[in-house]
Amino acid sequence: MIYLDNSATSYPKPTEVYDFMDHFYRTHGVNPGRSGFDAAIETGELVSDTRKMLTQLFNGGGDPNRLTFSYNATDSLNIILQGLAYANPGAHVITTMLEHNSVLRPLYVMEQRGLITVTYLPFDERGYVNPDDFRKAIRPNTKFAVCTHCSNVIGTIQPLADLGRICHEHGIIFVVDGSQGAGAVDLDMQAQNIDVYCFTGHKCLMGPTGIGGSYVREGIEIGQTRFGGTGVRSAVPGHLEEYPYRLEAGTINLLGIAGLNAGVKWITKEGIMNIHHREMALWEKLRDGIRDIKGVKIYCATSTENQNPVLSFNINGWEAGDVGTMLDVDYDIACRTGLQCAPKVHVGIGTIDIHGTVRLSIGAFTTEEDVNTAIEAVRDIAAMKN
Repeated sequence: MIYLDNSATSYPKPTEVYDFMDHFYRTHGVNPGRSGFDAAIETGELVSDTRKMLTQLFNGGGDPNRLTFSYNATDSLNIILQGLAYANPGAHVITTMLEHNSVLRPLYVMEQRGLITVTYLPFDERGYVNPDDFRKAIRPNTKFAVCTHCSNVIGTIQPLADLGRICHEHGIIFVVDGSQGAGAVDLDMQAQNIDVYCFTGHKCLMGPTGIGGSYVREGIEIGQTRFGGTGVRSAVPGHLEEYPYRLEAGTINLLGIAGLNAGVKWITKEGIMNIHHREMALWEKLRDGIRDIKGVKIYCATSTENQNPVLSFNINGWEAGDVGTMLDVDYDIACRTGLQCAPKVHVGIGTIDIHGTVRLSIGAFTTEEDVNTAIEAVRDIAAMKN
C-alpha cells in the first residue's frame, strides 16, 4: 500500500515506537501514581517525563503539570472550549471557516444551548485568515478565540503569532487546535502568543491513536467539566483543582503515553523541520506533477511557505469518492475523499456541493517513488474523462 493519508493518522510509526510500547507495557503496565511499589513509581516517572518533554517541545511554560492528557485533540478541545464557556457565560467567540468539526461541533452545540455566540471568519484565496478580519470581529464580550494551526484540507499554516498578539491586546484567550501542527513544524507557544494548545498524538507526533492532550498557560481559567478519581487526596469530596488533576479524571492511557514518549523522542532525534522540509519537497513534486494534468483542479497550494504537505484536488467528470476508490482498488493508494470533517473549508473553496475533494497527505515515510506513482495514477484517471 502507498499510504497518502497521513493527515488522518501517520502510518507507519517508527520502529522505536512499536518496540517501546510493547516492552514498556509488558514490564510496567500498572496504574501510575496510585501505589508505592517500584513499577508504579517508574510508570509515574514515564508520565511525568512525557509531560516535561511535550512542554519543552511546545515551549509552553515553566510548569509541565499544566500539560494534561486526554484521548485526542477532539477530546481536549471539548474539555477546553466547554470549560472556557462555563467560566465565561454569554461569551462571544471568534473562530474560522478553516476549522475541523472538533472545533465546529462543540461551538455549535454550545451556541444552540445559549452559552455563547460565535463568529466564523473567512479565509482568502490562498487559504489564510487575515489578522485584520480577526481584529474587526472583536466585540466587548469576546472572551476567547480558537483557530486551527494548520488546515487538514488545504494544509495552510495560519499566522498564529499575529492572531495571538491581537487576542492578547484585547484580553482574549487564544486557543489553537494543533491536530495538524504538533510535531509537524516548530512551535513556540510563548513567542506565538498561544494560551492553550490542544494536540493529538497519533499524527505528526508519531504516537498511537487514543492519546492527546493540551497545554494551558498559567493564568488561564478553564472551568472543570470532568470529575472522578485522581489517585491522590481521595478524601476530598470535590475534584481537585490543581493541575494536572484539574483536567484529568480516572486512569490515563498509559500505553498511549508510552508510545507518545517514544514518538516525540524520534521526531526530536530526526529534527522536526528536517522532516518537514523533506516532506515539503515531495509535496512540491506532487503538486507540480498533477496541477498541469488536463482536467485536474487543485485548491490553494500556492506556495511551500506556511504550508504542510497536504494537497486537495478534483478531476473533472469524476466524483471525489470515485477517484478515491480507483486510487485504492487500481493503484493501491490510500487517500481521503469527501469533506474531511471540515465542511466550512469546502464552502470556502467551492466544493461543498460537489461532495468535497480528493486529499493526498505526505508523511515521514513517504518516498519519491510513492509520489511518482500517485502522479501517474491521477494522470491515468483524468485521461479517462478528459
